[in-house]
Amino acid sequence: MNKQMSAAEAVARIESGMTIGIGGWGPRRKPMALVRELLRSEVKDLTIVAYGGPEVGMLCAAGKVKKLIFGFVTMDAIPLEPYYRKAREAGQLELMELDEGMFEWGLRAAGMRLPFLPTRCGQGTDVMKHNPEIKTIQSPYADGEVMLAMPALKLDVALLHVDRADRLGNVLNTAHDPLFDDLFARAADACYVCTEVLEDKFELTADEARYNYFERYLVTGVVHSPGGGHPTYCGKSYGWDMEHLKKYNASAAEESGWQQYYDEFIAAGEDAYIAKNGGMERIAKLRQPIF
Repeated sequence: MNKQMSAAEAVARIESGMTIGIGGWGPRRKPMALVRELLRSEVKDLTIVAYGGPEVGMLCAAGKVKKLIFGFVTMDAIPLEPYYRKAREAGQLELMELDEGMFEWGLRAAGMRLPFLPTRCGQGTDVMKHNPEIKTIQSPYADGEVMLAMPALKLDVALLHVDRADRLGNVLNTAHDPLFDDLFARAADACYVCTEVLEDKFELTADEARYNYFERYLVTGVVHSPGGGHPTYCGKSYGWDMEHLKKYNASAAEESGWQQYYDEFIAAGEDAYIAKNGGMERIAKLRQPIF
């Protein structure tokens, strides 16, 4: 019943060649503590499925990404993620670039254990030109409409970040925008969640329970990691660290910039990372962005 584990224990269950879905959206509520642990591992040749942010760029910079399935890769205030851009321009990635609605429909299909879902998203664009494996399907009803058949985006593993969780695997996301994390959880064979606050067992009010967007049976492991979403922003816990993101962005223009960033912020482990960024006292005061 106790699903608590360390980040290292969670990442130890990820194997080279797997398809990994990463929740969040751009620089919003990314499971960066789990991503950093993945960066420290020997795992490679991954297929990454994400509404991408800095986690995608870091995994690309570390040479761990074979294929990327995505709607975008951005840090919002920094429009194009720099290490993703370098990897793409160098032709290092297999790509499946999708309309954002198609991406959502692919996760929904996987979560519903369907091979595809019909959609109008992506029609009238070059998305099928660049993804010839995507087919169309004609409605069997009187209208006979031809729609795009979005294939399921089946995941081996989903990595998510939440505000609160308990050791049983119940999770709460109290942010104003829950994003699509529940779809990642349902589309995956295993789901690992890092959380800002960990409790033994929730005793929720009716108002609190509405922030539980997916059932605990979907959660394989829970990792207690205060600041685990940094430098992305995490709901009501803290805003994004634009100073850190700008430094990360600038490193992509420097010779051996990724290695220097890795050595400074990632190599020494999560406790050292939090300390290097001013500790939780500073992180908790990071200003919330306004969209």
